[in-house]
Amino acid sequence: MQSGLYVSLSSQMALEKRLNTIADNMANVNTTGFRATEVKFDEMVAATKNKLNTKVAFVSQGNDYLNEQNGELQHTGNMLDFAVKGDAWFALDTPAGRVLTRDGRFTLKETGELVSIRGYPVLDAGGAPIQLDTKAGEPAVGADGVIYQSGRQVGSLGLFEADISKGYLRYENSGIMTTDQPRAVVDHFNVGVEQGYLENSNVNAMREITQLIEVNRAFESISSLMRDSEDSFKQAVQTLGGSR
Repeated sequence: MQSGLYVSLSSQMALEKRLNTIADNMANVNTTGFRATEVKFDEMVAATKNKLNTKVAFVSQGNDYLNEQNGELQHTGNMLDFAVKGDAWFALDTPAGRVLTRDGRFTLKETGELVSIRGYPVLDAGGAPIQLDTKAGEPAVGADGVIYQSGRQVGSLGLFEADISKGYLRYENSGIMTTDQPRAVVDHFNVGVEQGYLENSNVNAMREITQLIEVNRAFESISSLMRDSEDSFKQAVQTLGGSR
């Protein structure tokens, strides 16, 4: 009977984590370049055995992972707005280190440095900040990320990839810091840059709302089951103890 309570408790902890990820996703449904957080839950079998020699399976607290589905592209017409096509990321130089992002809302400083909306330098494929000529007019960027000004190549937007499954942390600008060292994309066959566009969040609001309802119902159902189990346990103790 106690095992049932422990299993129910582990389920509630897992549901609480899923609830937190849903809330975070919903808060970023309109955040440029944001990728939704999903949670994978695994079954954990207890090492100890009960009197009936049966296995007791618990629910793990879950492991986070990013939904890698691309968001829809929105045309802005701004020559300093960029969207990544395919499975790659822009890179920013931040106080915390190199950060990957798909938020391509860039601006040009008076010094000619290309920076993110938060003021972090945008990096080229070699990991160096991109420097443009403020007097050479608006930059034109090809699908391969190469930057031109006045018909002359002046740099390139770096596109990077990393194995996010090895671990990551969230950062500003819809960014992530990966455990795996980011690598510059060499083959641009499946990836590229779209100038004058931004990538919307890939959060599916209707799907998140549906899951929110399902999680709340499951939480209430488990809570009711725990109350019933606790009442049964109390009755059994009273009966065995001879209480009336």
